[in-house]
Amino acid sequence: MFITRRFLIFFIAAMFSTSGNADHRAQRSAAAHDHARQALERGEVRPLAEILARVADAVPGEVIHVEFERQHQRDHPVWMYEIKVLAADGRLREVEVDAATGRILSVEDD
Repeated sequence: MFITRRFLIFFIAAMFSTSGNADHRAQRSAAAHDHARQALERGEVRPLAEILARVADAVPGEVIHVEFERQHQRDHPVWMYEIKVLAADGRLREVEVDAATGRILSVEDD
């Protein structure tokens, strides 16, 4: 649960650190949360705790940012997690995960 709590703190901080009107940021944050919750309830995505556990096994380090977004691949939309991990050696790694399957699609230095 420690990783999940830390993620929530970073996620909330990231949402409020972007430029623009505070009301707009709050609305965007609430909308993103609603999209994620609804996708989970419909069974379209895996729970975030499961995704973070898979990423921790594959890419050790501290999760510092998570984005949940819908991308279009091969003419159909898919939910994706983009997770930034600060590795012990100081490298910032970007991990793309298929939110429906939990499969790690790519790991790159950011």
